[in-house]
Amino acid sequence: MQNNNLDQKSINALRFLSVDMIEKANSGHPGLPLGAAPMAYTLWTKHLNINPTDQHWTNRDRFILSAGHGSALLYSLLHLSGFNLSIDDLKQFRQLNSKTPGHPEYGVTEGVEATTGPLGQGLGMAVGMAMAETHLAAQYNKPGFNIIDHFTYVIAGDGDLMEGISHESASLAGHLQLGKLIVLYDDNSVSLDGPTNMAFTDDTPKRFEAYNWQVLHVANGNDPVEINAAIEAAKQNTTQPTLIDVKTVIGFGAPNAGTNGVHGKPLGDDNMAATREKLGWDYAPFDIPDDVRQDFETNVKQRGIASEEKWQTMLEDYSTKYPELVAQFFQGFKPVCLDLDMPASHVGESESGRNTSQRIISTISEQLPSFWGGSADLFSSNKTNVKTAEAFEPDDQLGKNVWFGVREFAEAAAVNGMTLHGGIHAYASTFFVFSDYMRAAIRLAAIQRIPSTFVFTHDSIAVGEDGPTHEPIEQLMSFRAMPNINVIRPADINEAIEAWRIAIAATETPSMLVLTRQNLPTLPGTDTLATEGVQRGGYVLSPAKGATPEGILIATGSEVQLALAAQAQLREAGRDVSVVSLPSFELFDAQPAEYREQVLPSAVTNRVSIEMGTSYGWEHYVGLQGKAIGINNHYGESGKPDAILKQFGFTADNVVATYLKAFSKTDTLA
Repeated sequence: MQNNNLDQKSINALRFLSVDMIEKANSGHPGLPLGAAPMAYTLWTKHLNINPTDQHWTNRDRFILSAGHGSALLYSLLHLSGFNLSIDDLKQFRQLNSKTPGHPEYGVTEGVEATTGPLGQGLGMAVGMAMAETHLAAQYNKPGFNIIDHFTYVIAGDGDLMEGISHESASLAGHLQLGKLIVLYDDNSVSLDGPTNMAFTDDTPKRFEAYNWQVLHVANGNDPVEINAAIEAAKQNTTQPTLIDVKTVIGFGAPNAGTNGVHGKPLGDDNMAATREKLGWDYAPFDIPDDVRQDFETNVKQRGIASEEKWQTMLEDYSTKYPELVAQFFQGFKPVCLDLDMPASHVGESESGRNTSQRIISTISEQLPSFWGGSADLFSSNKTNVKTAEAFEPDDQLGKNVWFGVREFAEAAAVNGMTLHGGIHAYASTFFVFSDYMRAAIRLAAIQRIPSTFVFTHDSIAVGEDGPTHEPIEQLMSFRAMPNINVIRPADINEAIEAWRIAIAATETPSMLVLTRQNLPTLPGTDTLATEGVQRGGYVLSPAKGATPEGILIATGSEVQLALAAQAQLREAGRDVSVVSLPSFELFDAQPAEYREQVLPSAVTNRVSIEMGTSYGWEHYVGLQGKAIGINNHYGESGKPDAILKQFGFTADNVVATYLKAFSKTDTLA
């Protein structure tokens, strides 16, 4: 490749289309587009294999702008490359309900592969995408048929590489030898508040070398020839991910280039004029020369169309030779309704939530080749490994058990990346209390409306001797407060089966399965009621004897058995109550009002909830007159589980006493 005038003209077109957006919106980040346009242009026109007329092409390269505040640059690339993003859309940058929001949003803008902006998570998701590519290639590629053969590219900035997730994710990628992951590091030594050396004096290249990455250097970030050579070299290394350290000038061409003053606010009229003069750009705002448009048409769009056509021809031949494999391959890109015929447990037989889940995971794995996931160094505790499968490692990329290591945040981000890549039904697991380390990635899964699955065990103070650091209190309610996520806490094996069915069949909602360490009995009635009941989020597990109950006991998970025991004692005392199992607030609240009224009749105000966590939020179901048995203003304790449960009042006797104290006989409808 030789540098030419059209290259420079196209680079400047990207720069000015981006800053024109920012100026019109009077909001945005011009520094990254001005500085990183040469690397973005070189990558997209010389290497990136995408088809703007088919954004879902399976074997496309993935591009992630991890430094999502530079979104104007991505929108410029998408527009010029021929995606469904018009000049009018660009003029609506950062406006309400536009296709060009302030940070890239998956599902909002065609061609955006992941929602980015929370720094570091783009890199974390890219690692998951590269893992998915590697695993699927090992499963389905045959001699002469590389139906999965693509790269994952990232542009990351200083802020991305400061974030803790970058350390976790880079370490994991290096260990797994993800040779098709290439990160272009926009190394401009400036962050929002000022020079990075005020807080960040790492030798970043050395750090990545220590993680087993190949590190390449581009001394002049404005030289597309040097950038192109580095990308070419990166693609040749199939056993290491590559970091290309590209030295750039933030806000290149602007009067305040090289300073934080150009990072996150519009240039203004005077500086815009000066930048245009400095870079020799004589075109009006949003005016793109025809030869620049043709450059992108030829080198991105038409090249991508030709690549997909060639791939489709190969796929047709592959389908003839391996029809069962191709059907299986595409099944991985769809939601799945599985027939989970688990061995029935008899009423009273006990099994922990985690052991039940392991049996379910094994069953799913037998039926669904795309099912794949792992744990944060807790397979022996979470029970989320497939016993008959091997570990996913550089020398066994077919392995289904991912050893994520003690890297919870990177684990969750990687599972999001696997899900976004497609072809994978992915899950992550750890102790429930450590879900806090994953929270930002779980939130991003919910925002992106992707069906990632998060499996959490050791769900309560019944963890016992490990004490308050390992006993979740506030986590359940805090995740229930997060929009677009199904938090499911099953009471026994039958509810757990349904919880997994919901997770695997999901299309736009992540699922969180919250499971016990301790054994739970198989409860009377769940064998027939749980199938529909869990799908609806809640159901009457044990009705009152009379037509209308005088009260309702509502519980989730391991506490449902307490509610049933308390119901029996209350009947002996002449008090007729029903028991409601409410494994998922979100699913229950989505039901028609008529169904919710059947389960929780509004006329019945004598209500007690039972859950081993904070009770804040339970007033939604028990009302102002009801009582919530929970844990407020306190963490757990270290001790024998039975002793802890008794101390915190999670006994049938205390449930009965709470009900009787709160509701006199005259309060009832009887």
